[in-house]
Amino acid sequence: MSVPPLRPRPGNLREIAEQIEEATGLRVQVLGGNLVMSPTPRGKHAGVIYRLEQTIRPVLPATLVAAEAVSIEMPDDSDDYVTPDLTVCPAEFLESDDWLIDPRDVELAVEVISQSEKARDIGQKNDWYAVAGVAVLLVVDPRHGTWALHTRPEGGAYQERAEGKYGEEIPLPGPVGLVVATDSFPRYGAAG
Repeated sequence: MSVPPLRPRPGNLREIAEQIEEATGLRVQVLGGNLVMSPTPRGKHAGVIYRLEQTIRPVLPATLVAAEAVSIEMPDDSDDYVTPDLTVCPAEFLESDDWLIDPRDVELAVEVISQSEKARDIGQKNDWYAVAGVAVLLVVDPRHGTWALHTRPEGGAYQERAEGKYGEEIPLPGPVGLVVATDSFPRYGAAG
């Protein structure tokens, strides 16, 4: 299937993103008025997400869920949204017909860095989550075997950041309230 002729412009970027996703299977997000396409995650990328889900789900209260493919809207912008790899949000969202969740309802967003992602892109995404007011952002980087936990979004930036390497535990705050072991997180190989 090919992508139909598209005419992206402010006000229809979400519609264009949906058409691209449907035609290509790529994950598409709209950040800062730009269409951002991500390749299909590789096995090790999915492996990190799977391990996190398996650790987080059993400790969540019944009112929260850990779910993939939940898109978060950007307040005050009719186009912008992002789809983290894993989202901890109210369980009631899974019964909703909505496809976008309010960022203030997100307890934790997890981004696992793709092998081809650029540092500039990562920084812009982190800023986006802070501007949106997502309470906690966990960024796991299988390229380098590292992680960064961003908390306390205020004034468009996260005020606190904890960093570590694989093998060091991640102290997830708030309702998740869990320490995550990272010893078994996979790293990308030279060929990916």
